[in-house]
Amino acid sequence: MLFRSEVNLKSEKIHNALTSLRALALFEKDVSYVINENQVVIVDEFTGRLMPGRRYSDGLHQALEAKEGVRIERETQTMASVTIQNYFRMYEKLSGMTGTAETEAVEFDKIYKLDVVVIPTNRPIARINHNDKIYKTRNEKYKAVIDEIQEYHRRGQPVLVGTVTVETSEVLSRLLKRRKVPHNVLNARYHQQEADIISRAGQPGAVTISTNMAGRGTDIKLGKGVVEMGGLHIVGTERHEARRIDLQLRGRAARQGDPGSSRFYLSLEDDLMRLFGSDRIAGIMSKMGLEEGEEMTHPLLSRAIVTAQKRVEGHNFSIREQVLKYDDIINKQREEVYGFRNNIIDSSHPRRGIMAMIEEVVEEKVLGYCPAGIPPEEWNWQLLGSWISSTFPIQIDPEKWGKEEDLNPDTVVERVLEMVNRIYDFKEEYEGEENMRQLEKLVVLGVIDRLWQEHLYAMDDLRQGISLRAHAQIDPLIAYKQESFKMFSEMEENLKEKVAANIFRSSIRPPVESAPERFVHEQVRAFGHNLPAPAPSPGAAPMGTPPGLPPGTPPPPPGSGPQATVRRDGKKTGPNDPCPCGSGKKFKKCCGR
Repeated sequence: MLFRSEVNLKSEKIHNALTSLRALALFEKDVSYVINENQVVIVDEFTGRLMPGRRYSDGLHQALEAKEGVRIERETQTMASVTIQNYFRMYEKLSGMTGTAETEAVEFDKIYKLDVVVIPTNRPIARINHNDKIYKTRNEKYKAVIDEIQEYHRRGQPVLVGTVTVETSEVLSRLLKRRKVPHNVLNARYHQQEADIISRAGQPGAVTISTNMAGRGTDIKLGKGVVEMGGLHIVGTERHEARRIDLQLRGRAARQGDPGSSRFYLSLEDDLMRLFGSDRIAGIMSKMGLEEGEEMTHPLLSRAIVTAQKRVEGHNFSIREQVLKYDDIINKQREEVYGFRNNIIDSSHPRRGIMAMIEEVVEEKVLGYCPAGIPPEEWNWQLLGSWISSTFPIQIDPEKWGKEEDLNPDTVVERVLEMVNRIYDFKEEYEGEENMRQLEKLVVLGVIDRLWQEHLYAMDDLRQGISLRAHAQIDPLIAYKQESFKMFSEMEENLKEKVAANIFRSSIRPPVESAPERFVHEQVRAFGHNLPAPAPSPGAAPMGTPPGLPPGTPPPPPGSGPQATVRRDGKKTGPNDPCPCGSGKKFKKCCGR
């Protein structure tokens, strides 16, 4: 059982409460997610498509599952992360083609250094874009939308209705069913039928309700007689925050010179209107004395709405730009870690890199316990010896070393590294060269992946609270750079220490019969104690000195098999008895360790 401090428990409770509030208040069913096969599935806010397999992090997805009463799955763990911008910037060359890039030209230039070139259409655009109609309430707007759909359907002209959310598309579907207007619904719930639904959207009298996916990438073929009636008519039930999405919806009509038309309907209760300009427009509508159900339409209003969209786009771009600035910092760390990781994978002899890390760790620890300028007898030999014995399978004699004259820290470092190199040779001989190379890579990669994963969590926590530094007149971005550098340096030091210790605690050894017996005898002769035996591989017999026997006793002879019985002639050595090796220490502190 893990015991955590009361502070950590309170912090976790606060985090869980905030996450639950976010799930309850900010994430709406059929808008941000849908319930599909008793699972919470995220809906892409721009395309309206389902994203199966994707899950919100930091406990948010579990909170949504609890909110909807479905099975709560395990929390996902972030192994690696990168922003879309930095992912794209990994390519040597970037280019693309889309019909709606012009509205995002500033962002393309600032983020990717890409120019947007407008290419004239193959044939002149014959689409008629009507002015937007604005109503006081959402219900009035829906009634007007249904009236227009019914009128076009009566004339036999096909209609494509664009909605922002799944919920809106289903509300309109229910209203059309009451009017007995046949129609098809294309949203995140029915995305499997997308191609079939879109193929019929241009037929005479067809009514198709679609979220923002709108069959992009597919030309809607007009049926017989539709061109004469005016082509496909687009009805937008709401303005999106991004003009690009509205342009994509309008672009479904009047393809390749075909005729078509479009109109957007808005209400003062829409999110965009509520946040930008609704009070001013509401005042104008009241002064004009508009009654319930009457709309307000004017080219100036349409331009005002476009201006509001530009303000929202600018705000969203500034957010993305700020996120990118923070990610650029961790991206440098990401490149450093991945570069080191790839070098280990590609290396044919990782021992050199591991020994370099061990040398740095040993030098740092020795200089910490044995500072220069202080006599050797005043050095902290006990702590140094304790660290060495807990990290490496070797021991030093503090009493003997502390009495030597002309001893300096460099000499201590050289001695310790010499002992580590010797024991490394013994281990490599025991494991086998091929197994040792594999073991080195597994140990280093395992430590890197675990520490990098923990570092990402720590960076997320730092990112969430760093904005509060602004209250102290400190630039949060500069503070983030300083703190993240410090955390990355600590991770590097931790990496070296864990690799130095774990390389001697891990094993991919063959069965004991094929292992060189000199590994046991040589390390006992050299250092006066046994190495801790690594965990045996399946089917392998235990290796090393049997408990209770004097150190250096060889293992059972090859071929004796597991049926060989080890008999003890003398009295069993207790953990607190003097060690039989004559070191003067207790058995549990020496050979029985």
